[in-house]
Amino acid sequence: MKVLLVDDDRFALKLHTRLLANCGFGNVVAHEHATDAVALLELDNQAFGLILCDLQMPRMDGVEFIRQLVRIRYAGALVLVSGEDSRILQTAEKLSKAHRLNVLGILKKPVSSEQLQQVLKHNQLPVAKWPAASKIYAREALSLAISGDELVNYYQPKVDLVSGMVTGVETLVRWRHPVDGLVYPDQFIGLAEKTGLIDDLTRVVLDGALRQARTWQDAGLQLCVAVNVSMDNLISLDFPDFVAQAVRQAGVPPTSLILEVTESQLMNDPLMALDILTRLRLKRISLSIDDFGTGHSSLAQLRDIPFDELKVDRSFVHGVGRDPSLRTLFDASLGMGRQLGMKTVAEGVEDREDWDFLRLGGCDTAQGYFIARPMPGAELPGWIDDWGVRYRNLVTSES
Repeated sequence: MKVLLVDDDRFALKLHTRLLANCGFGNVVAHEHATDAVALLELDNQAFGLILCDLQMPRMDGVEFIRQLVRIRYAGALVLVSGEDSRILQTAEKLSKAHRLNVLGILKKPVSSEQLQQVLKHNQLPVAKWPAASKIYAREALSLAISGDELVNYYQPKVDLVSGMVTGVETLVRWRHPVDGLVYPDQFIGLAEKTGLIDDLTRVVLDGALRQARTWQDAGLQLCVAVNVSMDNLISLDFPDFVAQAVRQAGVPPTSLILEVTESQLMNDPLMALDILTRLRLKRISLSIDDFGTGHSSLAQLRDIPFDELKVDRSFVHGVGRDPSLRTLFDASLGMGRQLGMKTVAEGVEDREDWDFLRLGGCDTAQGYFIARPMPGAELPGWIDDWGVRYRNLVTSES
């Protein structure tokens, strides 16, 4: 494999070249200036399967270099190297991963052979998966989808971290497009909000979720169903009455419905949101503040709005067991939830390490791909049976 080194320190270039040779990488190209490295990559960005890049460089620093890798859609692996503070390194790593670059790890200068081997040993040097350009849909197509039963609900389970019991689900809408297949909400929710279709879309999703809740209820499954609502839903004064009527028509108790509101959305018109959300609570509809920690004025919203559930955003959950900074933020969010008498949900539980940490961390409920991916409603009862077996195995392996 061909490796590219980018570092303004000549001694570091020689040292890293030698360390890479000891790890079996003999085809190494070194550059002191990131601008020269970018020019080389522009000729053929697939020529190098691995790049080691310093962060503190003149003319073009490491963060600017990362931006150029994104621009040219570099598909190989990246290792960040620096003598800077660990927090800066971690931030640069998160930035790179957010840009979908394959970051194998970070190396603190002076780099040792053990450090480098540790980073390379546990990685298969994967290829970056750059997303295809999102298709832009017309309002008319989405309107027909809403009226023509092309929207379908998927449900992601939420489980109690102490007992392992499945307590509820989050409803996640998909567009079953006749040509494009299953279209995810990030490609059409914004369109619905911009074109005045969000109320119609929310009504379809809510009605479907409540009907599904009644089906589960009739089968003996008492599950809380969470439905996401848009800020644009919270500017219609009749929204609480619509929700209450939909609950009555479905024949489920109001307490079985949770409306999830993203905190950043509430900032657009806090007085209107306060009016509508308070009326919903008076109608015994539960409210969840979603993606907590990622928006603005979170504390003011917790103070002013009668939420009874707090969902800690996935960016503060995945990796929390190995990142002290995330742990501090997670513990603070959890503490505020407890102090205010709110149930707490951790979303984005992606692996066993996340699960084990949360089991000991005092959070009430969890959801994420480690537990289950979103699924059609008909599949949930069978999954619950399988989960019971898997949960017992997880608990057994803890001891």
